[in-house]
Amino acid sequence: LPDLGTTVAKEVIDTSGVAKSSMRFKPLMNEAADFPTAGEVRAAIPKEAFEPDTLKSLGYLSVSVVLTSICVWAGVAAMNAGVPTDSLFATPFWALYAVVTGTVGMGNWVLAHECGHGAFSKNRQLQTAVGYTIHSLLLVPYFSWQRSHAVHHQFTNHMELGETHVPEIAIKGEGSMKARDSFVEMFGVENGLNAWGGLQAFLHLVIGWPAYLLIGATGGPARGMTNHLLPDPMTPVDPKFPNKELFPGKWKQKVVESDIGIAATVAALLAWGACNGFDQVLALYGGPYLVINAWLVLYTWLQHTDVDVPHFTDEEHNFVKGALHTIDRPYDKLDPWGAIDFLHHKIGSTHVAHHFDSSIPHYKAQLATDAIKEKFPQLYLYEDTPIFKALWRVCKGCTGVKKVGDKYVWDNEGYEANM
Repeated sequence: LPDLGTTVAKEVIDTSGVAKSSMRFKPLMNEAADFPTAGEVRAAIPKEAFEPDTLKSLGYLSVSVVLTSICVWAGVAAMNAGVPTDSLFATPFWALYAVVTGTVGMGNWVLAHECGHGAFSKNRQLQTAVGYTIHSLLLVPYFSWQRSHAVHHQFTNHMELGETHVPEIAIKGEGSMKARDSFVEMFGVENGLNAWGGLQAFLHLVIGWPAYLLIGATGGPARGMTNHLLPDPMTPVDPKFPNKELFPGKWKQKVVESDIGIAATVAALLAWGACNGFDQVLALYGGPYLVINAWLVLYTWLQHTDVDVPHFTDEEHNFVKGALHTIDRPYDKLDPWGAIDFLHHKIGSTHVAHHFDSSIPHYKAQLATDAIKEKFPQLYLYEDTPIFKALWRVCKGCTGVKKVGDKYVWDNEGYEANM
């Protein structure tokens, strides 16, 4: 086992049937008494980490906007030079354009997300204008997602009130567990799990984000089916949590305000397509849009999910416990220069600190991360598996959870060695 500080060799959960990440069950080894209070964590972080610098934030925004604009300019230049947008022969070029432009463009998404947290600037009008504009251009309802994302932070890894990537309870012969087992029966263990993993990768990375916005896919069951464009839930809220509607009170008006930005962007895209052809819209905007969505889901999924990371019931969950089950990962090693981590403003490599206090600007998140790591080494989670290898493990192994002790853990009984 890794060095868990005061919790070394203190097995508090049965790990049979649980697959293992490079953290070697570390997330499962702590009891409720091991966790600090939110105040104790905040006290460990240098005060300067909580101060946004408007000029610095605008500087990073300028980098993301300029680099994205250069990518789009290159796409337009290629089109004007004769690269068709409606030919299969040009598909490899437009696929490459989508990957590069979407990867660069993800930086804009991250900074708009930072605006929603209040970490961009103390000037609230500027912050809202930046966040609303960028997210609307990327078809994200700004205020609606600001609210649902705050709920995600409050209830990270909560089995009922969590918002995004809430696991299904494993029931043998039912639901997703039955589907995964049927793949194994048809194709054998290795090929079956690989086929299942491929399906999960597609469902999450391609369909997952719009499905979440439109029907609340992977959201907690307590709030009913939700739509980020509608102020009211599509199905009733769980009576156990009568005051947990996703968009209560003033947020209903905020949803409508968000819809205006989405409507304006959709209208602009339709006008563009009507004037120049929708193949051009798909090539220049649609491809990068899908890549940005994939990056977004990759981050949110892997920062809170792995085969040995648990979830909690309402009785066992608290904010600190949720934040300390966030995982930092080696996004700085995705390429030899750490370029992607830089372009994405270190959102994946400093995510634990971000979950403790989302008002910490990204350029001070490493300072906060180092402080948390030093003060709480037995609780800080870092999973060093290469990103896409870790993604593949999660695709295959994070299907349904079973209750063991006071935690819900991913059930991989019989498949542990295949993860």
